[in-house]
Amino acid sequence: MLSKEKLDRINVLAKKAKDDGLNLKEQKEQKELREEYLKNVRKSFKNQFKSMKVVDPEGNDVTPKKVQELKDRERNNH
Repeated sequence: MLSKEKLDRINVLAKKAKDDGLNLKEQKEQKELREEYLKNVRKSFKNQFKSMKVVDPEGNDVTPKKVQELKDRERNNH
């Protein structure tokens, strides 16, 4: 998870970009912070996805094959 300071900085840069524009150093910083933020979002989503289990009304596990494969890969890597 991104620190509060980094999230605040992302917001400050976004506002400045909209209002006044950013210099090259700020553009680079914004790009790096956004990449880090997206990396964290993707990791979080993947973790939630791996823990998903789908059950039909009769109680049968109908979790999609891709999710099961992802879980299996994770178990084999540890």
